[in-house]
Amino acid sequence: MPFHSDFLRDNSEEAQANPLLNYLQRQSPEILSRVAKSASPEIQQIISHNVQGLVGMLPSENFDVKVITDRENLAGLLASAMMTGYFLRQMEQRMQLENLADSVAQPHDSTGGE
Repeated sequence: MPFHSDFLRDNSEEAQANPLLNYLQRQSPEILSRVAKSASPEIQQIISHNVQGLVGMLPSENFDVKVITDRENLAGLLASAMMTGYFLRQMEQRMQLENLADSVAQPHDSTGGE
């Protein structure tokens, strides 16, 4: 999933008051790209479906779809996709931890000692 950092060039007063945006602006493009690439294919698929659902999805073989919006609505869509990504990554990590805990706990359960 490519990462486009163009939105980080926002120098408006509102953007400058945002500590996360300030932090992101200080990061190198390589770091931002590496973090973006760390999303699993499963997360990328869910985000893609989510964004398509938000924008509307028509079959490309029958329609030439063009979306027109303003900057604020596009920013909202980007924020939604980012929050979905962060949420899904946390849930993916939680699932991995639960699976690991289950695999560690299973040998005790299989002995019938409890």
